[in-house]
Amino acid sequence: MDSSEQDKVDEDFVDVSASANYGGEDGCQTEPTAVSDDKDGGDFVDVEIEKSNEEKEEVMMPPEEEKEEATSNSIKIPEIKEIQEYNNDKDISSPKLYGNARNHYLPAIKSQAHLPKPDPPPLPPPTSTPKGERTQSLSIAETIPSIGKYITERSNSFSEAIVRRLSSLKDDNDMVVKDDSLNFEVTEFKIPGVKVIVKLKTEAERLSLDLRGRVSFFTRSNCKDCTAVRHFFREKGLVHVEINIDVFPKREKELIERTGRSDTPQIFFNDKWFGGLPALMKLKESRDYEAKLKELVGDRCPDVAPAVPVYGVKDEEEEDDDLVETVRYLRRSLPIHDRLLRMQMVKNCFSGVDLLEATIEFLDCSRKKGIMTAKRMGHKHFFHHVFGENEFEEGNHFYRFLEHEPFIMGCFNFRISTNDCEPKSASFLADRLSKLMFAILEAYASDDRLHINYHAIDKSEEFRRFLNVARDLQRVNMKLLAPNERLAFFLNLHNAMAIHAVISIGHPEGILDKRAFFNEFLYLVGGYPYSLNIIVNGILRHNRTSPNSFIRPFSKGDRRLELVPPKVNPLIHFGLCNATRSSPAVRFFTADGVEDELKCAAKEYFKRGAIGFDMDTRTVFLTRIIKWYNEDFGSQKETLKWVIKYLEPTQSGLLSHLLADDDDEINVIYQDYDWSGNL
Repeated sequence: MDSSEQDKVDEDFVDVSASANYGGEDGCQTEPTAVSDDKDGGDFVDVEIEKSNEEKEEVMMPPEEEKEEATSNSIKIPEIKEIQEYNNDKDISSPKLYGNARNHYLPAIKSQAHLPKPDPPPLPPPTSTPKGERTQSLSIAETIPSIGKYITERSNSFSEAIVRRLSSLKDDNDMVVKDDSLNFEVTEFKIPGVKVIVKLKTEAERLSLDLRGRVSFFTRSNCKDCTAVRHFFREKGLVHVEINIDVFPKREKELIERTGRSDTPQIFFNDKWFGGLPALMKLKESRDYEAKLKELVGDRCPDVAPAVPVYGVKDEEEEDDDLVETVRYLRRSLPIHDRLLRMQMVKNCFSGVDLLEATIEFLDCSRKKGIMTAKRMGHKHFFHHVFGENEFEEGNHFYRFLEHEPFIMGCFNFRISTNDCEPKSASFLADRLSKLMFAILEAYASDDRLHINYHAIDKSEEFRRFLNVARDLQRVNMKLLAPNERLAFFLNLHNAMAIHAVISIGHPEGILDKRAFFNEFLYLVGGYPYSLNIIVNGILRHNRTSPNSFIRPFSKGDRRLELVPPKVNPLIHFGLCNATRSSPAVRFFTADGVEDELKCAAKEYFKRGAIGFDMDTRTVFLTRIIKWYNEDFGSQKETLKWVIKYLEPTQSGLLSHLLADDDDEINVIYQDYDWSGNL
């Protein structure tokens, strides 16, 4: 800045005298102060100015001053074109440099609102840039429009560059197009530095745009024809509504009223009944398939068509137990205390004498009827003997309500209180559980049942209804099931609990997680707790120890021993899925065909790679499941002879060739087990 310009600035601004005294009388550094004619004082702001070339001199600063840092609330902007960008209400007095110009930041005093505002200084010539630049603090809100404008301009420029490049490639016949002659769904353009992928609509998507109606069909769980219809609509990409009458049992009445029959599948296009699988295959094979489909569902669906199933509605009938009023009275009136019995503390128990007296008082009945009523309540698992000795006997015995059992809070089918409804038939609940789980697999598992969508299951209506069935198991009488029904029920319960455990507590990743997954995730069934370990080793394996354990699941006198099968069936290990990749595929069983279904499961598992051969070294590679449960299969040679029955002809021939030579030993190596989840 030359001398003429400096004089002009000095005339327009009010002088501010500043002094810097480094080393006063007491030898201490004195901070510079600003003095103004404004006696009322004012707020200080920091203003940064740039020294002119004449003022850029090397000045030695005291050591103490080198440590100081100039602070400012302003943001330094590279260039400010106009001094008028300052707010009008912040007129700043012209500062004078300190005597030695050692500090770039000068405190300036804001003018007071009641004082007259000075005129702004004249603008510098447009061609010349003032050497003394002032900075102004800009808020984030003020800078956002500029940033947005910059991004928009750059995006537009980038888009225009892509279009120009595409046009030039098209003109020069230099376009690289990647497509399959059998699949024109995606066309790919390759440009240096840019990759543009255009996804064309599929035939099903184009067709669905013209279909404004609704495709609905009634199905049942575990039905092959229903599965074929479901796959057809999925392959064609047609939006459809499935009404599974095993999931929504009340819709079966509607099916009979509309079609006059109860067999499935039955397909509806809008409100018109079309037929079953044969009619659908005939439509598929016709030449004008698309034209007929547009004719059937081209119009909007009328209100009289089969309605979409309503989710979250409780439409299953329940009735209270005939003893529930008596039980509720006993819960309120009995003295429940912690007692020291047989050298151990028993919590929340009551005496049988008090129970009998309260029952007689409430029913106003004879002692004999009171004893019979108490035995019925014990038989229905409203309460248990604290040591499991009896259902109810008159005398000095102590009992505990089911909701006070120490294991109850670990049961995942227990909700705040026990289910006081009349227990449903065990056969009905076993059948209902299997049908719901079949429906879940058909909707949320891969075709080979090796991968499960647990997140979708958790949000599904089928799983919500399964949880209701699981709650009905709390006081069911399991002794009424036939042996085949019991075997199928526990196989299904194990696989259903494994799915529920993954959803609730996650897949096991370490030793502690495995303990929680297999031992601490419980269901309350028939008044007693069941974990995955108890179902496998206690029930299905006839109370045998689990791998790496020396303790049997059931102690002597445990009432759950009444449910174990007479002998162990080794095939059960190929029907149990523990949600890992090396376990057999998840499946559910029917009471009538459980034996044949287990054989199919074993054949499928060995076909998947559970056995391998190295004929040169006479080695057989077997699944580690057989090693863990070798007690169920027998000796090594007996195991190989048992396995050969469930192998394919090629594998069976190889194993037979190895077993034919009795002189040479067969080496058995067990495969590694993959504990990762079957997601």
